Amino acid sequence: MSKWTIRFIFLGCLMLIPFSTSLAKETSEEDEGLPLKELRIFADVFGRVQQDYVEPVTDRELLDHAIRGMLEGLDPHSAYLDEEHFKELQEGTSGEFGGLGIEVGVEDGFIKVIAPIDDTPAQKAGIQAGDLIIRLEGKPAKGMSLGDAVKIMRGKPGTKIKLTIQRNGEHKPLEFVITRAVIKQASVKSRELEPGFGYVRLSQFQAPTADDMLRAIRDLQKKSKGSLKGLVLDLRNNPGGVLQGAVAVSDAFLEDGLIVYTQGRGESSALKFSARPGDVLNGAPLVVLVNEGSASASEIVAGALQDHKRAVIMGRSTFGKGSVQTIVPISGKIAIKLTTSRYYTPSGRSIQAEGIQPDIELSKVKLKELKKSLLQVKESDLSDHLANPDKKKPNRKNGKQENGEKKLLEEDYELNEALNLLKGIAIFSQR
Repeated sequence: MSKWTIRFIFLGCLMLIPFSTSLAKETSEEDEGLPLKELRIFADVFGRVQQDYVEPVTDRELLDHAIRGMLEGLDPHSAYLDEEHFKELQEGTSGEFGGLGIEVGVEDGFIKVIAPIDDTPAQKAGIQAGDLIIRLEGKPAKGMSLGDAVKIMRGKPGTKIKLTIQRNGEHKPLEFVITRAVIKQASVKSRELEPGFGYVRLSQFQAPTADDMLRAIRDLQKKSKGSLKGLVLDLRNNPGGVLQGAVAVSDAFLEDGLIVYTQGRGESSALKFSARPGDVLNGAPLVVLVNEGSASASEIVAGALQDHKRAVIMGRSTFGKGSVQTIVPISGKIAIKLTTSRYYTPSGRSIQAEGIQPDIELSKVKLKELKKSLLQVKESDLSDHLANPDKKKPNRKNGKQENGEKKLLEEDYELNEALNLLKGIAIFSQR
C-alpha cells in the first residue's frame, strides 16, 4: 500500500491505490442493468455537439469533458486527472515545486483557500484561511475547475501572479501580487516557550512528519532536563496530507485504543488504525491548537486526542473535511481522484462538513497591552509606606522573560492562552 501513497499539496488527506477491475465489477453487480435511456440521451447530445457546435471539437475533447464533468459533479474533491494534471500531481509529491503555497478547494463555484502553508509566498503576502479567490490574473475564477486554477497559480519561481480575494468582513475585494517561489514542504518547527514548556508546529502531514516531530520533542525534553511540564501542538492552518502521517502523530501521544477508521461502499475502503503502547510525553499535559484552516489529517489527530481525553483542543471549529480520496491510475498517463470513504473519530463521529469543535473556543482577536494608568495606585506607591520585612529582592521576572511574554501576547494571543492553560495545569498538578 505504501508504494502507492502520495502527497498532494492541494487537497488534504489522500491515498493512492492501483486500479482494479473489481471497481467496475462491483458497480455492475449492484445495478440491475445499464441506463439505456440516459445513454441514448448522452449519445444524442454527443452527436449534436459534434454536428452543430460553432467550432470543430474532437471526440477525445468531448469525452474528456464528459468524464471531467461526471467526477466534478460528485463532490468538491473528486476530479479527472488528464495527462498534464496527473504529471503535475506526481511532480508535486517530490517535496519541491514552483507555486504560491496554498491549499485550495472549491466552494459555491469559487476557489477557496483552505490554508496557506507556513513560510511560503502566500502566507507572507497575507493570504488567510477562508479567503475566496474571485480572480486569477484578472480572469474570473467562478466556475473554473480546481485543476485549471492550480495550473494558473503554479509557475516558474520568480514570476508574479495577481490574485483578487474576497474576504469575510471586508467591504471590497483585496488584491495581492505574489511572487512564485520553490515551495519546500518542511512540516515541523519547534521551540521552547518557557523553561519546561514546549511548542511544536506541524504545517502539514508528510511521510516523515511523525519522525521529525518525535525528534523535535526529544530535543525539547533534553533542554528541560529530561521531561516537559507541557506541550502545545499547533495544527492551525494545517491543511492535511498523508493519512499515515496523521495516524503516526496521534499514536505518539496515545498508549492504546482506536485512532481513526474509514468506511465506504467497498470492502477495501474499511480500514482501522490503532495506537501502540508508548506516550512520548509520558502523560505530560498537551494542548492542541486548531482553527478553520485545520483540515483532513489535522482533524484526525485532533479528533483522536479529544476522544481519548489525551489533550485539550483549543481554538475554533475546524474545516470539516472528513472524506478520503483515492488516486486510481487508469493508464500510465491519466488517473481519476475519487472520494471512496469517510473517516470517523474513535467515538464514531463523522467530521464531514462539521469539523472538530474545540473544548475551549477562542475568538479570532489581536490583543495589545495597555499602558499602566497614572490613576492606578498600589500600597507600594504611597509615600512612607511600611516595608515588607520578608522581601529580600524584587519579586519580579527578569526583563528578558517579561518582554518575551508581552511579545507572545501581542503576536499570538491563541498560543499565549494555550501556554497559560499548560502553566495552570502544571501548578495544579504540583499541588
